[in-house]
Amino acid sequence: MDATTEVRVPMVEEAQATGRVAELYAEIKQATGLPFVPDMFRLTSSRPDLLEAVVAGYKGMYLGGVLPRQTRELISAWTSKVNQCPYCVGTHNFFFRAFGGPEETAKAVETASGVDELPVDEHTKVLLRLVTKVSREAYKITEEDWRVAGEAGWSREELLEAFFTASMFNFITRMVDGLGLGYSVAASRVSQQPVSQPGGGDR
Repeated sequence: MDATTEVRVPMVEEAQATGRVAELYAEIKQATGLPFVPDMFRLTSSRPDLLEAVVAGYKGMYLGGVLPRQTRELISAWTSKVNQCPYCVGTHNFFFRAFGGPEETAKAVETASGVDELPVDEHTKVLLRLVTKVSREAYKITEEDWRVAGEAGWSREELLEAFFTASMFNFITRMVDGLGLGYSVAASRVSQQPVSQPGGGDR
């Protein structure tokens, strides 16, 4: 299945990449731990300046930081579900499982209509409720929301990282869907990889 048949912009094939695009493709494969460049990145490959920004955002979300990689991937997959992007749900459920996330939780992300349907602890549900609000009505986030998250044990540094990840995924899902890539989980080459293959990142 060619996942890119509906894509509305030109994309540079890996074999044809030269100059800065080739350099960024190499960075992407190193950062993701994958043997190919995911098509999400290739959406901006005809504009190396934009591709560079996407790569920087990816590294900001996943390389380093205070939250465990599994938690960041769960935020990514759940934000993708909230935004109804099956391509991104599939991709980040793969990484969630690759970094130790339970299969049961990954499957629940695909079908749940709300956070309370997910098989995660209340500590995690508090965080996911907050990042859901980032996607649906960020302008309604209040000091009370932050107080509840703090009382649940989330630090401001962790919350900043969670907000950044959710906000980046609001951008990514809109780009993937709007440019014609996100129509199906089967379009995600990443989701088709064996989970035993390690993902990129620090932990």
